[in-house]
Amino acid sequence: MPIYTYRCENCGVQFDRSQRFSDDPLSMCPECEKETLRKVFLPVGIVFKGSGFYSTDHRSSSSVRTSSSNESDSSSKKEKSESVKKETSKSDDD
Repeated sequence: MPIYTYRCENCGVQFDRSQRFSDDPLSMCPECEKETLRKVFLPVGIVFKGSGFYSTDHRSSSSVRTSSSNESDSSSKKEKSESVKKETSKSDDD
């Protein structure tokens, strides 16, 4: 059964009550006995449990392909720059 928080608008008393969904909301304050009791709606905390909620979990195949193609591009650029350096050093030696 859910627990509801109630607050009296007249005397300010606040308390929790366990009720069924089918029960009518309380309206009579137990302290001042006036019908000024209202439900208090509080924000609900969200907890993500399990895998798949973070960017590192279950990457899609498209992002894996992109990263592998980037790696091959960077390695070919590195090889080109090394060959240019070698050619430059040979011409400097002459």
